[in-house]
Amino acid sequence: MIRRYQGKLPQIAGSCYVDESAQILGDVVLGERSSVWMNAVLRGDVNSIRVGSCSNVQDCAVLHGQRNRYPVVVGDWVTIGHNATVHGCVVEDMVLIGIGARVLNNCRIGEGSIIAAGAVVPENTVVPPRTLWAGVPARMRRELGDTDQALIREYAQNYLDYVEIYRSEEAGVTPVKR
Repeated sequence: MIRRYQGKLPQIAGSCYVDESAQILGDVVLGERSSVWMNAVLRGDVNSIRVGSCSNVQDCAVLHGQRNRYPVVVGDWVTIGHNATVHGCVVEDMVLIGIGARVLNNCRIGEGSIIAAGAVVPENTVVPPRTLWAGVPARMRRELGDTDQALIREYAQNYLDYVEIYRSEEAGVTPVKR
C-alpha cells in the first residue's frame, strides 16, 4: 500500500518494484530501480526517508526516522535484509545490512560495509567504510577486501534480477536466464 500522509505522497521512480503487501507512506523517495519487498514498511510519517538507486528493502524490514531529529538516508546499491530495522540513520552506498540487524538513531554506516545478521548498531555509531560489524552491541570485526565488495554488489544485483522475474511473471512472459 502506498499512501499519502499529511499531504505528502511517496515519490517512487517508475523503474522501481514495490510489492503489493509493502507499506510506504508519507515523505519517502525511492531512486531508480530500487525495490521494496513483501511486508516491508517505509514510514515517512515523522521524518523523511530517501533510498538511492538499485537498492532493495527486503521482506518485513522497517525504515523509520525519529521525529524532528533523524531522517533515514540510504545510498545506492544497498541491500537491507529481511526483518532488519534501519532507524534514523545514514547508510552510504554499497552496504549490506544483514537479516534481522538493527541500525539505530544517528548512526552512519560507511560505504562498502557489512552489518552482520542479527547485529545491533548502537545510537551515534560511525561505521568506517569497508568494515564488517557484528554482535550485540555491534563491534568492528575486520576490514573488507575486494572479494567482500563483489559480494555486496552481487546481493544487490540478485534483487535487480528478481524484479525482472517478478515483472515477467506478472506479464505472463517467461524470463530470459542469464
